[in-house]
Amino acid sequence: MNFKNFDVVSLLTLKNIEKSFDGEPVLRGVSLELKAGEIVVLLGPSGCGKTTLLRIMAGLEVADNGRLLLNGHDLQQMPVHQRGFGMVFQDYALFPHKNVFENVAFGLRMQNWDAARIQARVDQVLALVGMGGFADRPIYELSGGEQQRVALARSLAPAPRLILLDEPLGALDRALRERLMLDLRRILKEAGGMTGRPEGITAVYVTHDQAEAFAIADRVLVMNQGKVEQAGTPTTLYRYPRTPFVARFLGMENLIDA
Repeated sequence: MNFKNFDVVSLLTLKNIEKSFDGEPVLRGVSLELKAGEIVVLLGPSGCGKTTLLRIMAGLEVADNGRLLLNGHDLQQMPVHQRGFGMVFQDYALFPHKNVFENVAFGLRMQNWDAARIQARVDQVLALVGMGGFADRPIYELSGGEQQRVALARSLAPAPRLILLDEPLGALDRALRERLMLDLRRILKEAGGMTGRPEGITAVYVTHDQAEAFAIADRVLVMNQGKVEQAGTPTTLYRYPRTPFVARFLGMENLIDA
């Protein structure tokens, strides 16, 4: 399927997505329009449905009801490998028997890139994520933060139109997480310049951490019990929370009835 002539305003559209497990609703009519080039963070407590929503976008789960559209094309029946999305998980999912270069080059080889092009792109993305000079390093010699940077580089290397990140910093200690989250927004925005597309790379990022969400996002969707409680920029959410849940989740304890 050819997605070259996409709508630069709306890249991915979710309409009334519903999902249940064992009869228990996990997503209750979630709708979302994802603009090309933006970073959207799904923020909420454990069990709110944010990871399930991400997995439906990826094709790892199928919605019970609703529509998932990429540039107007229905994705529900399209398998994961045909969607061309990048994915980054909390557990890194790197190949332990391959070095850094081979891990990052893996997806490019699968797409039959030639050797010179692979070398240039791997060098480019490793420099972008702060891992230049690590190409020959075995994975087992890397720290958790370094492994996560390699996982990010591997996902960015093929210049995906959309990258999905499921709590990628969740396994790291707080100090390292804070350093990496400040880098992540820059990396995602600068990676867009490698794509040759004016809109760059679009990202959906899942987290339960407010500071992480606000440091990375263009737009945040606060989720609760399978629904979107509020969506907006970090500044809008912080200044104008619409519900008591949003206010409390963002750390505002002193609420006044009005």
